[in-house]
Amino acid sequence: MSDSTITTARNDLKALVRDAQALFDEATAAGGAKAEELRSKGMKMLDHAITRAHDLQDAAVQKGRKIAHDTDEYVHEHPWRAIGIAGAVGLLVGMLIARR
Repeated sequence: MSDSTITTARNDLKALVRDAQALFDEATAAGGAKAEELRSKGMKMLDHAITRAHDLQDAAVQKGRKIAHDTDEYVHEHPWRAIGIAGAVGLLVGMLIARR
């Protein structure tokens, strides 16, 4: 999942929650059948937001599993290269920490 997709989804969810809150506020001010209609519409919007959040979470978990699997395969196929890369990264991080 790309960063732009995550940002777009996050903005969509924020907008849905904001709209639902506005509907609930309006429903509080209104009375009778109008209030019930607004509450129902707000609940549907929140349900949609929750469903969307679960879908995004599932997609992120799937992508994380694929990355972990691909990394595991690479390390098994090229163990010495992986050790060299890990050592180089460790050295760079150590140098950066020592600079401070």
